[in-house]
Amino acid sequence: MEVLTRPDVAGFTWEKKGRIFVADGRYEWMQAYAQVPSPLLLQDRIRIYFTCRPAPEPSGDYVSYTTFLDVDRGDPKNILYVHDRPILPLGGPGAFDEFGVMPCCVLRKGTEVWLYYVGWARTRGVPWQSSVGLAISDDGGTTFKRSGPGPIITRTQREPFVHGSPFVLPVGNRYHLWYLAGTAWVNHGGRMESIYRLFHALSDDGVEWQRDGIPSVPTLEENECQARPAVLRLRDCYHMWFSYRHGVDFRNPQRGYGIGYAWSDDLVIWHRADSLGGLAKSVAGWDSEMVSYPSLLQVDGTTYLFYCGNHMGREGFGYAKLDSSARAADRNDTP
Repeated sequence: MEVLTRPDVAGFTWEKKGRIFVADGRYEWMQAYAQVPSPLLLQDRIRIYFTCRPAPEPSGDYVSYTTFLDVDRGDPKNILYVHDRPILPLGGPGAFDEFGVMPCCVLRKGTEVWLYYVGWARTRGVPWQSSVGLAISDDGGTTFKRSGPGPIITRTQREPFVHGSPFVLPVGNRYHLWYLAGTAWVNHGGRMESIYRLFHALSDDGVEWQRDGIPSVPTLEENECQARPAVLRLRDCYHMWFSYRHGVDFRNPQRGYGIGYAWSDDLVIWHRADSLGGLAKSVAGWDSEMVSYPSLLQVDGTTYLFYCGNHMGREGFGYAKLDSSARAADRNDTP
């Protein structure tokens, strides 16, 4: 794979600040994991939505719930509040989110807060199916209601398998969406594993999306999986951090999730250059085996990157701070 660089696209340096939270069993539905941290900036704090799980069912299957915690906007390791209930119930029988609700992107739209999430369903033949849903809050981001009973991104003829990891960026009067879409299921040692890549879509309203079914980000190998993108404009171009892993045998440190990086001038053509992204595994500790599910937030001139650690978030999530020499470009494309 050719790595194309621009003179003004230099490498990023992140200072890891440590773990923020791991599920501690304080509630029946919060027994394990703390995955996919998705931040929202409030006036006096940062609210971080995440997914957690109760104990597994006798079959070994899990369900997942979304909730949030609030942290100090100047010191995100300082937890101010942990919410005491899920923000959405699981979907009803046969719904696309019957067995799981996982947050991925939260943004303001007028007086509302919109939460794009992944809904999980169980299937036969392959172990699961996922689609993208939308929930809306009119109280500042504490309680949410589904925008409708079905998903807003799901299977089509050109994208026939799983969908997830939505990230939405408003630019001008349009919305850009990056999301994962499955390209195949493969049988590895008697276990069906999903292969998926990142795709791009456009919308005028954030609900109805125009999709071209063309992958957005180059891969390092044939069956690489890509997930949870986060895009930010810095240094006069766009930058994406995202999760990637091997397609099979990925539940171990050697083949599990890392955080990749790509840059773009136009939000359509992405140039991959993982070595410039700057966030690697630690030598030891909660994020020494995996780093995954990145999200970005600019707060008072500082850029934070929230991410999960080992075992895809079983050991919780933490954050890193961008080196102060990397200043955000002035934004004039926010609606």
